[in-house]
Formats: sequence, structure tokens, C-alpha cells
Amino acid sequence: MLKQRVLSAIVLIPLVALVAWLGGWWFTTFVALYAGVTAWELLRLLGMNDFAQPVMWLGAPLAALLVAEGGLPQDPLRLQAILAVVILLGLVTALFLNRPSAPTDLLLTLGAAIYLGMTLRFLALMRTRPDGLRWLLVMAITVWIMDSGAYFTGRAIGKHKFWERISPKKTWEGFFGGLIAGAIAASLLAPFLTPGGVWWQGALLGVVAGIAGPLGDLSESLFKRQAGAKDSSHLIPGHGGFFDRIDSFIFVAPVMYLILQFAGW
Repeated sequence: MLKQRVLSAIVLIPLVALVAWLGGWWFTTFVALYAGVTAWELLRLLGMNDFAQPVMWLGAPLAALLVAEGGLPQDPLRLQAILAVVILLGLVTALFLNRPSAPTDLLLTLGAAIYLGMTLRFLALMRTRPDGLRWLLVMAITVWIMDSGAYFTGRAIGKHKFWERISPKKTWEGFFGGLIAGAIAASLLAPFLTPGGVWWQGALLGVVAGIAGPLGDLSESLFKRQAGAKDSSHLIPGHGGFFDRIDSFIFVAPVMYLILQFAGW
């Protein structure tokens, strides 16, 4: 297992770093494809094989389209048009299916696609900022250090369960260990990596990531617990699925991007 994890990381980390550095359509396309596969994993967890298949297969391309739209120059009507067309297409498809659950399948499919497409699109939006690559680095490294801090603190001194109903292994000690590690990491990274960044801005973003990241992790655990699955899939050897690797960013990316935008940083 450890060997597989290391080999997967050796392949994936340089690939992600390269497309992030290239930016533009390289990065947006990568995130869009990632979101599409993640939507497929989520629908599979929800019982994809029992869905009305022509309806279900709208989920992955819709999630990818929502991400891709975020990387384009802003247009106030384009996003609404994409959603309207896909919803109407799904409804027309459902009309011709001789399946009582087709309307429910459509709503589940749209919900999964919008949930992932409208959150992961903020990764593409972040990269479109003039200093987007730098803040992507701050976010990615902070989340990694936060997750590591939570894991090792929880292993060392964790006793009090954080959210036992959803994730029995998480503890309050691990949560606060990750929160502190993320705040310290971001307070050091922001002045070093971003133009005009100061330590308190980084610390604030680190605290936000320390709260939002575990919520993203727990949101994925909700789906996996309902499905009785340990991983979202086995597409990444040693790491589980695409959903497993991006769960923290589902919450962290939108929150961090919106703070940066509204604060004018």
C-alpha cells in the first residue's frame, strides 16, 4: 500500500504542478476533467447502476462544464444557459424513459454535478487571478500541512471523538492540531509566496482552511457511509479515488477565493 501511494504521488504531483504552472486552459481543462470523474464517483456511490443510465451520464459532463465555464471570461448569462439546457435535456430524456424513478434520478444527477462543479470551479477561478498561482500554492501547501497536522496529532494524543457518527477516527485533538498547523503554515507562506501578503492574512486564511477542510472531508464521508464504502473508487492506486483526494478543497477553494476577492487581497 505504501509503495503504491508513493508511486502514485510521484506521477500525480509533478503533473498537477505542471498544469497549475501553465495555467489558462491547461489548468482549467485538468480541473474540469477531475470534476467530471469525481462526479462519476459520487453518482456511483449513490447507486449509479440503479439509475436511469441516459440521465445519470449527464452528471460528469455537467460538472466538467461548470468548472470550464469558470475559467472563461465572465458572461452573466452563460452559466444560467448551461444549467437551463442541461436541465431541459435531462427532463426530455426522462420523459422517454419507461422508469418510475427517472425524475428522482435526474435530480440526484443534477445535485451531484452542481455540488462538485460549482465548488471545484473555484480552483479554476483562483488560477485566473493575476496572483492566482501563488495563492494556489499557499492553499495547496496549507491544506497538506493541515491534514498532516491533524493526522499526527490525532494519532499521538487523540481521545475525544470529533464526529463519531460520520467519521469515527477523527478527534477534537486532531482537529485543533490541524487548525493550528494550517494557521502557522499559511502565516509563513503568505508573506513568502504572495506579493504584498502579510502574516495575519495568511493566518486568517489558515484558520479558515482548518475549519473548512474537515467539513469537506466530512461531507464526503456522509456519502461513503451511506454507500458502505471505504473509498470513492480505486482509480488512484494506494489513494482511493479522485473524490478522496479533493474532498478538503471542495470547501476550502470557494471560501478562500471569496475571502481574497471580497477583501481585495
